[in-house]
Amino acid sequence: MNTLNKSWIYSLLFCLANAHAAEQLQVASVQYREVEQTYSVEGLVEATRQSTVSAQISGRIKEINFDVGSRVNKGQVILRIDERETAQALASSNAQVLQAQATLQNAKANYERSKQLFEQKFISQSALDKAQADYQVARAQAAASEAGVGQASLAHGYSAVVAPYSGVVAARLVEVGEMVTPGKPMMVGFDPAEMRVVVSVPQYKLSEIGPNPKVVVEMPSLNRWVKAASTIVQPLADARTHSTQVRVYLPKDEQGVYPGMFVRAHFVVGKANKLVIPLSAILRRSEVVAVYVVDEKGGVKLRQVRLGETTANGSVEVLAGLNPGEKVALDPIKAGISKD
Repeated sequence: MNTLNKSWIYSLLFCLANAHAAEQLQVASVQYREVEQTYSVEGLVEATRQSTVSAQISGRIKEINFDVGSRVNKGQVILRIDERETAQALASSNAQVLQAQATLQNAKANYERSKQLFEQKFISQSALDKAQADYQVARAQAAASEAGVGQASLAHGYSAVVAPYSGVVAARLVEVGEMVTPGKPMMVGFDPAEMRVVVSVPQYKLSEIGPNPKVVVEMPSLNRWVKAASTIVQPLADARTHSTQVRVYLPKDEQGVYPGMFVRAHFVVGKANKLVIPLSAILRRSEVVAVYVVDEKGGVKLRQVRLGETTANGSVEVLAGLNPGEKVALDPIKAGISKD
């Protein structure tokens, strides 16, 4: 076979391969659709449950079991404070209880004897009253000593700091060997299962979004759109910015979401007919925004477009560059390969 025939066959195979690739391209029609109009506000994600664990006794940190980013189950010991001082206080309280109980038994026996002697006219009323008063004082002292044991035992239990709920450690504020006092913040944690978005909405927009707005949250870093589980419009406004805080609660256990993440909340305020295409068809290269248009013969051409707002259902408005009825490739990378 000569060189000319080989070149002809290779060209034919290449054209057939390109045609086959073009046939396999998934396309979508450019058409007008009724889409939801939205009002978008930028906001941040925060944990619904977030707390700072502080020291409740004085002492030196002797053990830290978790660090930033660690997952902690409810009831697990986060860190320990040296308990020797509280142990001594508990032992002293127990000793005081024993002493108070002995005094109480003696006072009770003395009071019983005094009653018998009074009945036999051997002691006066004042002597009986004094024995009764001593008994009552001893009872009060015994009760106070038992309460002191409970307080000392409670303080001793504070040496082991436990997690109030299951979550993730967000910040560790102490080191091993550091001295802490009551009220000293030691760790910050949050529950990743319950997250919400906090945004500020201008007062003039509140009537448009309504008291129970429909909201979709866009997460640019995750390339994800999430429907809000619920929304609460706070019944107060900021006097400086004339805006109202709105809390948008996300579905439980939303993966990849963490406090401080930048998001956009899209509030549905109406509906309109717009020329739209799927968001997946968009090709972005530097400042160029384009799509691959597929004609009736399977030909693929790159065309620059100008886009409008992104809708909540994963479509984007086309302002210029496409006509109704044209078809665009849903996979720009595959379309670019078939074009080449």
